[in-house]
Amino acid sequence: MNAKPYVISIAAVSGGGKTAVTNELGSKLKGSKKLFFDDYEFENSPKDLIEWVKEEPDYDQWDLEPLISDFRSLLETKETPSYIILDYPFAYKNRSMKSYINLSVYIDTPLDVAMARRFLRDHKNSSSSEIHNDLKFYLDNGRDAYLEMETIKSNSDLIIDGTLPIDKIVNIILQILP
Repeated sequence: MNAKPYVISIAAVSGGGKTAVTNELGSKLKGSKKLFFDDYEFENSPKDLIEWVKEEPDYDQWDLEPLISDFRSLLETKETPSYIILDYPFAYKNRSMKSYINLSVYIDTPLDVAMARRFLRDHKNSSSSEIHNDLKFYLDNGRDAYLEMETIKSNSDLIIDGTLPIDKIVNIILQILP
């Protein structure tokens, strides 16, 4: 029987560095596999993120079965990975995933830095009105979702400064892994 993989979840606000850290960490850890929360459609989950946040979020309302199914299939492969890295925003807050995670990392990125990264990433060819609308939506609604991530931060094992370069963040994680 194969050894159980060590599971690392990486959380941050949008633009906080989750995907970059997950990819870089995966390139450093031999025999690792990566799963990305944003690659999934969670049909039986809250449809309106803003309303969900406003109504005191219950992370167990998210039916993570598609992600969990892929996760379990990694455990059943002939060569079980040594590490599974999850680009996953909930840390230990969803009970269906909680028991699988060995280390929950929170990348603590200031909201202004995260927003600047998002705009550089998502608005390369946007008009000024599209940028204006995105900023207005953030101020009117989206900021609450960003602030909700503080509860994820407090539910994480390791908190790392999100203004550090990606390689430094990854090296901090590598230093504490078994």
